[in-house]
Formats: sequence, C-alpha cells, structure tokens
Amino acid sequence: MKFLFLLLIPVFTIPAFADFQQLPTDGGTLLVNVSTDPEKPTIDGQTKIKIDFVNPQTNNIQEHIDYKVTATNGETPIFGPIPSTHTSIGSVTIPMELKSGENKISIDVEGILFRPITPETVTFTVMAQEQAPSPEEKSGCLIATAAHGTELAPQIQLLREVRDNVLFGTNSGTTFMAGFNEFYYSFSPVVADLERQSPIFREMVKAIITPMLSTLSILQFVDIDSEQQMLGYGIGIILLNAGIYFMAPAIVIFNIRKYLQKNNK
Repeated sequence: MKFLFLLLIPVFTIPAFADFQQLPTDGGTLLVNVSTDPEKPTIDGQTKIKIDFVNPQTNNIQEHIDYKVTATNGETPIFGPIPSTHTSIGSVTIPMELKSGENKISIDVEGILFRPITPETVTFTVMAQEQAPSPEEKSGCLIATAAHGTELAPQIQLLREVRDNVLFGTNSGTTFMAGFNEFYYSFSPVVADLERQSPIFREMVKAIITPMLSTLSILQFVDIDSEQQMLGYGIGIILLNAGIYFMAPAIVIFNIRKYLQKNNK
C-alpha cells in the first residue's frame, strides 16, 4: 500500500516558497536574508540570489543600503567583487552561475541611509548540484509497466496522460514531481524486478493497483483550471481509494467475525 499512497500524494501537494538563510553581519548592525531561485540550485544555467537587508530592531527591510557582493567556489572566484552598489528598497536579486558543491557568497555592508559605516561582512554557503533529471528523463511507470508487461498497455498510457496533462498542468503537481521522482525511483526498480521474477507477485501487484488506476481515470474527464480544483478532485479520489482499500475490507472482515462469533455461541 506504500506505493499507492505515494502515487496519490501529488494532488495534496501545494507549492512552497524557497527557504531563506538569515545571518547577522559580523558587527551585528543588520540581518541579511539570502534565498535562491530555483530553491535547489544546479550548475546548469543561472541561479537568482535574492538578498534582503533587515533591520534587527524592527525586523523590517532596511532601505538605502550600500553593499558589495563576492562569490567563490573554493579558491575560484565565480562572481564579483562588484563595486559598491546602492539599493534604495533594501533588497536585490543577482543572477549567478554557480559551480558544483559549496559556493560562498560574501556580502559587505558599507553604508546605511546614505551614511558610511565601518564595513561589516556576512558570508552564506549555497550548495549547487548537477542538473536534476527532468520529468522526461525519469518518466517510466516502472511498477505498473512490469505488472502489465508493456509500456503500451492502456493502463500505462492512462498514468502518463494523468501525469503529463493533469499534474504537470498545476503548480502543485509540478512542484511535487521533482521530489517524488527521486523517492519513487529509489525503490520502484526493485519492486519491478520482483514482478518480473515472480508471476504470482506480478499478478498480486496488478490486482492491487487496478482499483487505483480506475479512480485516477476520473481525472481524464474533468476540467481542472486551478489549484483549488486540483485539491478538490484529489481529496475525492483519495477518499474513494481509502474506501476501496481500507473501508470495504474492514467491513467484510467485521461481518465475517460477527458471523463466526454468532455461530460459535
């Protein structure tokens, strides 16, 4: 049942804003927030580094900051140093091409409200990795494909159409799929291998996932134009599957036990 639950999680997932790091400057005059877009930077393409200067007394953005930014990877400079720059709104976004591993981003604050100060520095570590596999690179429905014997089976086409035309059509589905693929492909090859090695196990898996595939087919026949609609249909499908996989067997087991207890009296 574990993989059944995992396949249904995307409809519950909602997009989240990128986490930010917050550190004080070494003199304690300001707090500095740093976040990245994308949230998990890769070495392929630019990463937007968003910097917010925060007044620690009010916890609000501090306007009119003079600053410098330098970025390095090990001993290799990857950005800057830029000349002293002014931001009137207290926030700035800088595109950078990060390198694999730890990237150190140093921010020097040299002035506040048009008044020079003794320079204060804060350094952040931003990790960048190799390009994450795209949905197309990891797109096989391994467990269902092994159960039905071919990727051309109608059931497999159904899963792909729901994924590509429904889930990828919403922010929640798209956001989830990146993380879901990493987890799903960590165990699905093992399950698929077991299916290919054991016809009995394959038939068991096929029987287990058939009701779920039937309920997912509902998404092919509805128009989903918003995250709220996606969540609404998703909740309905999860409740329907809960009834099929848990409530119905529980009712059967309860009635059998009741019948046996009655006959034993």
